[in-house]
Amino acid sequence: MQNSLALDAFNKNASHPLQTWEWGEFRKAWGNEVVRLSFGQLTLHSLPFLPYKIAAFEKGPAPTRQMLNELKKLAKEENLIFIKLEPSVTEDLEKLRTLLIDSGATKGRTLFTPTTFWIDLTRSEEDILKSFHSKTRYNIRIAQKNGVEVVEDNSKAAFKKYLQLTKETVERQGFYAHNRRYHELMWEHLHRKPVSEGHEPIARLLTARYKGQIITTWIVFVWKDFLYYPYGASTERYKNIMANNLMMWEAIRFGKSLGLTTFDLWGREEGKGFTRFKEGYSPKIVEFLGTWDLVTSPFYWPYRVLESLRWILLRTKSKFSKPSF
Repeated sequence: MQNSLALDAFNKNASHPLQTWEWGEFRKAWGNEVVRLSFGQLTLHSLPFLPYKIAAFEKGPAPTRQMLNELKKLAKEENLIFIKLEPSVTEDLEKLRTLLIDSGATKGRTLFTPTTFWIDLTRSEEDILKSFHSKTRYNIRIAQKNGVEVVEDNSKAAFKKYLQLTKETVERQGFYAHNRRYHELMWEHLHRKPVSEGHEPIARLLTARYKGQIITTWIVFVWKDFLYYPYGASTERYKNIMANNLMMWEAIRFGKSLGLTTFDLWGREEGKGFTRFKEGYSPKIVEFLGTWDLVTSPFYWPYRVLESLRWILLRTKSKFSKPSF
């Protein structure tokens, strides 16, 4: 009962899935140290061969001077070189950037893209569909004419297929993703594990079927008034069926059926294929506060130099080895 009350109280203030109690428990299971404060939770990460740590405060609330002072106190207690801040904030950006700079923060390497796409779910289905690019509407009709069916399926069999399709997608597109165990733990804590009474699971699995086969899978997060699209995978075999286009449309309808107000498409990068795909749905571009490192140690800049060298090595390595899942 006490843990359930703590969960409810913590989640009441969590404005993003990555700030929920369930996400924190998942990160603990993944091996991260999690610190929960009155305004949110951070993950702490040890540095190999060094007595220092770094911290990540992802998708938290708007920073305040009191919050930043508490974070500096935590940094001293935990021997942190810096705390990476990526607030889920879209208003008063210049004022908040000034506060961060005055508090000793500097722009950092991004974890999440500084902009994303939002779709307004409060409009009618007709109005939303009309706003799409004509090619996108055409592709949706192709999938419908081919008999593609999109349903929520949270079964073990469907999740197993999600893992298989994620492996196929990673190998086909050559990008680096979290491994199988990460996804299994995420699903366990955000969907399968009992949540507090009266609350539905955060993670849901949407599947697109064609001729009895699951050919596209998306994991979406439902939190407060928002629907989020963090993970998706599909097979190359039936790419001309346009199941992904129908999946997006049905995800929008799914969000509306739950009474949600906004669909966050989880990221935007100019020139990327997934960005062009999302643009077909005429979403609104939303800018966040961005990525900031709250510097709490004189070792910060030597760390940044070593970090840059590490990324150069990883990019070089990626040219000679394929990512695995």
